[in-house]
Amino acid sequence: MCRIVGFLDLNYKQDYPMDKTILNMRDTLTHGGPDDAGVYLDKDIPLAFGHRRLSILDLSPLGRQPMEFENLVITYNGEVYNFKEIRQELEKEGYKFFSNSDTEVILKAFHRWGMQAVQKFRGMFAFALWDKEKKELILCRDRVGVKPLFYYYKNGLFMFASELKAFHKHPKFEKEIDPIGLSLYLQYGYIPAPYTIFKNTFKLKPAHFLIVKPNGEIEEIPYWSIETFFKEGRSKKDIWLKKREDELAQELEDILTESFKLRLVSDVPVGMFLSGGIDSSTVCALLAKEGIRLKTFTIGFYEKEYNEAEYAKKIAEYLGTEHTELYCTPKEAFEIIPKLPEIYDEPFGDSSAIPTCLVSKLARSQVKVSLSADGGDEQFCGYSNYWLISDKIKKLSKIPFSGLISKLLDVIHPDFAQKIYNTLKPILPKYTNFRDKFIKLRNVLKVGDSMEMYNLAVSYFLEEDLKELGLNSYRRLTDWSKEPKLDLLSSMMLTDLKTYLPDDILVKVDRATMAVALEGREPFLDHMILEWTCQLPSEFKYKNGVSKYILRKVLYKYVPRELLDRPKQGFGVPIYEWFKRDLKELYIEYLSEHRIRSAGIFDFLAVKRLLDDYFMDRGVNHNKLWLLFVFELWREKWI
Repeated sequence: MCRIVGFLDLNYKQDYPMDKTILNMRDTLTHGGPDDAGVYLDKDIPLAFGHRRLSILDLSPLGRQPMEFENLVITYNGEVYNFKEIRQELEKEGYKFFSNSDTEVILKAFHRWGMQAVQKFRGMFAFALWDKEKKELILCRDRVGVKPLFYYYKNGLFMFASELKAFHKHPKFEKEIDPIGLSLYLQYGYIPAPYTIFKNTFKLKPAHFLIVKPNGEIEEIPYWSIETFFKEGRSKKDIWLKKREDELAQELEDILTESFKLRLVSDVPVGMFLSGGIDSSTVCALLAKEGIRLKTFTIGFYEKEYNEAEYAKKIAEYLGTEHTELYCTPKEAFEIIPKLPEIYDEPFGDSSAIPTCLVSKLARSQVKVSLSADGGDEQFCGYSNYWLISDKIKKLSKIPFSGLISKLLDVIHPDFAQKIYNTLKPILPKYTNFRDKFIKLRNVLKVGDSMEMYNLAVSYFLEEDLKELGLNSYRRLTDWSKEPKLDLLSSMMLTDLKTYLPDDILVKVDRATMAVALEGREPFLDHMILEWTCQLPSEFKYKNGVSKYILRKVLYKYVPRELLDRPKQGFGVPIYEWFKRDLKELYIEYLSEHRIRSAGIFDFLAVKRLLDDYFMDRGVNHNKLWLLFVFELWREKWI
């Protein structure tokens, strides 16, 4: 596991020192690779690669990067877990190896098979290859997007890096806020690929190559598509439905066990983030039945409705793991919050980044690698959003004259609707954010497409909210007209696998772990698992009101269901409670009139209304204020 960086400057006029620049860029990423470092320079091209290393496989200097072989140079971040099998295949073809690293295997696999080599890789990876003969720069990112890879291209300067912060050290980097990236952030709490917060700066999409040709042209090439397997599942649905549940459960168990064991390939100790939920418990249970007892780590909260630590402790005791837990207080959160812009280096609104940073630091005190059970919710229908939204959409579709009702609601101003609600509050359901719910209902009734309704449901700032703030760059999460026609549950899972998972969940874990030089591994995200689960009909994922139905059948063989049967909590944090009580002054400071007006990005009156409504309990989605606050924290650090 490492951090990588580099640039190709097609208009270089010796107007800055290449060697000093690549060192400055590289060493902004020391936190993710404190064990070793290297550079590769070709001033004739001119091209520069930088590498920071966190030694996990082959701890010797033989694994140092950038690494060269004949016409190829590589700088690489990640792990290819099946590298030994690929190495054996290459050795039969006459290749010799001088290290025990997977880097050398990737390099020589590309020498032998070209871009087809990536089809052999099982793991998480992001790398850059320079072909000295073709004068081509090739970037590649793993199938799901576990490892990050950013690039910037303007005026002949092409840069890439594991984290945006490296670009700030190049003298030609122009940091202009992209209004589309900003709007997407406010809508969803994260910025989906290929966008970033800056203009001319992008995330390489998962499962894609990007080739920079000698004339400066860029070509982006997909090498794997998750939609393919949803389509295959749809076409073979009758075959799947004829299979017995116990047969499917055994198939799944075999695939999971093999993948989980593969993630233990390491020359250093491996631990596990344990929440006590279905996914992390499954990883621990299937490894325990193979005789593998991990060190496990959990973060808890004193606010009971957010605390999963007590459940994790019971699972750890049952499975016999060596368990460590830490309870998070507002004071500890306060200490993490100012560090978020440095760790994430673009606006990132998922507040569970706070406990993720804390559990990563806790794990790093004992291990150098930690497993994380992300991806189970998106594959097995684990989010309550899925069935709740599905149920609401079915009910809304049955409302007669919905178009007429939406037009009537358009006449009612949200503030007036809030006043009516406040008057009738004693006899109505209790909502802390009625105004937002009213606006969403009005919009949902206007659209006929189920996924457009889903898009509204998962949005924080809607199009009219953005306009009130002074932004006019509304974008949908994806173009659903180009997506395969699936049942609603499958469509929502596919959307999250392509957006929320790589651009929120995996970003959260990657930055938090690498900030403390901990390698995070995602055993549920082996593409062999995904290719199976994405074909599996949703009837086996959500059945009779039970989520993760088929996965539970696997887990209940090894852990008593009474330890697990409870409502899903998620890895949430009590942001609402903390900011109303202990951290209130931060909102007041960072969303002050002086700050907002001097920045000239948002309309202060719109921000003030959100603040006033929040502090006076007049009904506002507190996530909106959190997103604005995090953006202002980020802007202070980087702009």
